[in-house]
Amino acid sequence: QLQLVESGGGSVQAGGSLRLSCTVPPALSRMGCMGWFRQAPGKEREWIARIGSGGTTTAADSVKGRFAISKDNANNILWLQMNSLKVEDTAMYYCATDNCIQFLRRPNYWGQGTQVTVSS
Repeated sequence: QLQLVESGGGSVQAGGSLRLSCTVPPALSRMGCMGWFRQAPGKEREWIARIGSGGTTTAADSVKGRFAISKDNANNILWLQMNSLKVEDTAMYYCATDNCIQFLRRPNYWGQGTQVTVSS
C-alpha cells in the first residue's frame, strides 16, 4: 500500500518543540524528494521543507532556522524537528514524496496528516 503515515503531532505552548515522523513505504523510499507540507484552516496547503535523495535540504522562509527536516534511510522514516513553535504554526502537517520534478509541482504520494496546535 502506497500510504505514508505521519505521527508526532499534538498540542504545545508557543516556544515549545515537537518532532514529527513519517513512515514511508519501502516501495516509495527511493523517491527523489520527500518533504513536509501544512494546511491551516481556511488556507491553502503550504510547502515547508524537503530533502533530496542525497540529503540536501531546503526550507521555506517561514520556518527556516526553526524547523529541520531529516531522514533515516535504514528505517524509511522522514522527520521534521520543530523548535520555537509559534501560534501561526498551527496546522495539519502532511508528509509527501515523489520524484523531484513532480514534487515541485505537486507530489502524488501523501500521508493522512497529523495535527499540530500551538497555543499562546
